[in-house]
Amino acid sequence: MKLKIAVLAGDGIGPEVINQAVKVCDAVAVKYNHEIKWIPALTGAAAIDAVGEPYPDETHKICMNADAILFGAIGHPKYDNNPSAKVRPEQGLLKMRKKLGLFANVRPTFTFPSLIDNSPLKRERIEGTDLVFLRELTGGIYFGEKGRKDGGETAFDTCTYTRKEVIRLAKKGFELAMTRSKKLCCVDKANVLESSRLWRETVQAMEKEYPEVEVSYEFVDAVAMRLVQWPNSYDVLITENLFGDILTDEASVISGSMGLMPSASVGEKHYLYEPIHGSYPQAAGKNIANPLATILSAAMMFEDAFGLKEEAESIRNVVNKSLAAGVVTEDLSRDKKAYKTSDVGDWLVANL
Repeated sequence: MKLKIAVLAGDGIGPEVINQAVKVCDAVAVKYNHEIKWIPALTGAAAIDAVGEPYPDETHKICMNADAILFGAIGHPKYDNNPSAKVRPEQGLLKMRKKLGLFANVRPTFTFPSLIDNSPLKRERIEGTDLVFLRELTGGIYFGEKGRKDGGETAFDTCTYTRKEVIRLAKKGFELAMTRSKKLCCVDKANVLESSRLWRETVQAMEKEYPEVEVSYEFVDAVAMRLVQWPNSYDVLITENLFGDILTDEASVISGSMGLMPSASVGEKHYLYEPIHGSYPQAAGKNIANPLATILSAAMMFEDAFGLKEEAESIRNVVNKSLAAGVVTEDLSRDKKAYKTSDVGDWLVANL
């Protein structure tokens, strides 16, 4: 199979972890007789520095014409520490999601047998955890009307959703639940927010189309609590943009490291795969960042975007072997030897 993949390395540790994922993907391509064409493109702070725009038109063209997109991370302290900056790396991410129609963020959370004691939560709390969040990505408060008034003394951000936006996200949630344990949780704040009441009534109206799926409705604050008490009680969860942003970061630490969790952002036509961690600028250039989340995101890409399940499973298997063998970066090494980012990538390639 010929695969055309856009590579948006981004900022900070993005290029380092992306390089390892590319190495692993190339090894998989050789093993299974595929041909990958990698097409690099600028985004984030790197794009602002180069052309003054965090998501340039040229990058958008490359993404539009690719079969899938492998994305690193964006963000830089010189923008984070400047509240008055007119152009920010994160604006590129929001623009990319909107222009490519990437309305659903798929964020799995699962545990690794060899690392279960690395979690800040007790073993008995998290054993068996295997859940997936579907976060709506292109609506809500991040894209609603915003501004200042009263001479800048009052600020506002408006959360707006249409029924159509809720339906298309919920549909993916129901369909995913049908392939898993047939449990779906709609996360909202319907006791307070009108937008949440729209979410709840819309999902309730869809239940009859999926009679095999057991649907529950929980307030976002209750889910935040239960995620650290009984995360293994959840299967598929759907929610709006802001709630999903917060809850998925909370869920990410269950595995023991944000450097382990993959994700996807998908729409009707385009597919983007990225690690859940940020650009971690403090580690940039030091060859110490954990590349496994990016590599596992590439595994999601092989399976979901291209239907290559055996290739995806080969990546997951070799990652589990590396963890069991202690071939890990410093975030997971504890008192044992810490491997460099590139060493982990080399080990995975050699063991594929």
